[in-house]
Amino acid sequence: MSQAKIAGTSPTKVAIAPGTYAWCACGESKNQPFCDGSHKAGPFVPVRFTIEQGKDVFLCMCKTTKNPPYCDGSHKTL
Repeated sequence: MSQAKIAGTSPTKVAIAPGTYAWCACGESKNQPFCDGSHKAGPFVPVRFTIEQGKDVFLCMCKTTKNPPYCDGSHKTL
């Protein structure tokens, strides 16, 4: 299986409003950490997630998290 491109080596903190979002799983999006459709040429699909109440979240940029789209510290092993 293909491996995602590492978009960053630390999470990005996002102040996010309620709604549904698509997290980039391929690492190719120019709108990191969100999907812009760049995955269409490959095997990856975005991870859709819903935020019920506005809050700050830490979204994975290394694309190796076991809890997508949220950072789980996996970047520390890169």
